[in-house]
Amino acid sequence: MNINFQRAVDRLAGVPICAALSLIEKLRVSLVGAPKVERPRRILIVLLSEMGSLVLAQPMFAELKRRYPNAELHMLMFRKNREVLDLLGVMPKENVITLNDKALGEFAGDSIKALLKMRSLDFDVVIDCELFSRASSIFSYLSGAKLHVGFHPHTQEGLYRGTFMNRKVMYNPYRHLSQQFLTMVDAIESSGTPIAKAPAHEVSAPPMLQFDAGEVEDITAQLLKDFPVLQGKKLVLVYPDGGLLPIRAWPPAYYKRLCDELLKDGYAVGLIGLPDAKPLALEIVAHCKHDLCIDLTGYTKSVRHLLAIFHHASLLVTNDGGPGQFAALTPLQTLVFFGPETPALYSPLAPNIHCLYTSLSCSPCLTAYNHRLSPCDGNNQCLQQITPEQVLLQARTLLQGAH
Repeated sequence: MNINFQRAVDRLAGVPICAALSLIEKLRVSLVGAPKVERPRRILIVLLSEMGSLVLAQPMFAELKRRYPNAELHMLMFRKNREVLDLLGVMPKENVITLNDKALGEFAGDSIKALLKMRSLDFDVVIDCELFSRASSIFSYLSGAKLHVGFHPHTQEGLYRGTFMNRKVMYNPYRHLSQQFLTMVDAIESSGTPIAKAPAHEVSAPPMLQFDAGEVEDITAQLLKDFPVLQGKKLVLVYPDGGLLPIRAWPPAYYKRLCDELLKDGYAVGLIGLPDAKPLALEIVAHCKHDLCIDLTGYTKSVRHLLAIFHHASLLVTNDGGPGQFAALTPLQTLVFFGPETPALYSPLAPNIHCLYTSLSCSPCLTAYNHRLSPCDGNNQCLQQITPEQVLLQARTLLQGAH
């Protein structure tokens, strides 16, 4: 579904539904009292959004397992993001409930099945990791869980999501998202307003993705067979696509300049992305007119396949998005552009990740408080003011030390 259509549905249908559920919960509590849970047996995590958020949530999964080793962890997510969760290996595959968000009809059908499944599992706790999405809030309440953990604006500006949460976590725009996910674990057994008044958790890099013996070598051999020009060359991977939020993209003209200069330096350049990113990739390849500039959009069969190629590459240059987060699961040196969103909240947590960010008076403009709907007119100066010369200087420095 189109992102603007999703926002409209979330607003027009979400507000009255959240209001109705809030009234139901108020009446229920007045009749039977507030629910109590001593040690949760079964926990549901709702995380519908981008694939990269799953990597940022990895410390939360680890902390839940540490605190509640006997509890079952379950997940509600969009089907398109399922592969990344399976790669992380944070919960049994049979404990994952998926929704297809490509079309409204399929989403509605999957929603009914998901709600029936969730109700049958009798959850003690639901953790809603979404940033003020009403849809996730509704799913959380209808799951039937006794404790509802989720972001709440309290007295701050924020999108209305109902008042039925009984473990309200204050969204903190000054804390990294991974730390805020960890606060949600604290909230399960905390009280007070706002909840979980404790020092911020220290977060570290996620564990490296482990491959089977010979898997990376086999994928590298196939890559070199399919693209013989890469033999003996250091490979720079480039992800120029903006995905659902084009405002997050560094200008195509800058990517062309960057690729031109790297090719002159003798490096090979591979454009990566989903098939939807192919038109821009082909535009850059056509501009460069160089045998060592290749189109890899749609080439990889899976995220795992892509990460195996990351092990062969020497550098990744990417817009803020999935590839930058996935690179944290590998040793690949990576440059990530930020501007409409801030690395203080969303930077991948690994020493091989290097963020490029121009802090303008209006940056960041994509926030939880505006449903990631920027007031920007499309003239994203926060990214345009990061010059190709700056990026080339840092890229060359990293490439000199690469394998």
